[in-house]
Amino acid sequence: MKKAVVKVGGKQFIVSEKETLLVDLLPQGTKELKLDALMLIDGDKVEVGTPTVNGVKVSAKVVDELVKGEKIRVIRYKAKKRVHKENGHRQKYTKIEITSIK
Repeated sequence: MKKAVVKVGGKQFIVSEKETLLVDLLPQGTKELKLDALMLIDGDKVEVGTPTVNGVKVSAKVVDELVKGEKIRVIRYKAKKRVHKENGHRQKYTKIEITSIK
């Protein structure tokens, strides 16, 4: 099974075909992605690019555009001052599916 290392939104992911993953929010209207492979893993054979592997492209399609992540609670508290503040944050992601590694 082929695997590749790709860079999306400043982060690197190890991907294989038919795999779905959450990446940082991409611009609205993006339907298809063509990504350069930084490294290609094919069984025991490993090919490392400088900086990318020549002739290897990873195709992906956007499955869902605005996926919200898990809520993170942030609490600020000062002892003996009767001061506390609670905030929440939900990161927005784009869900993509890897269609092919060529």
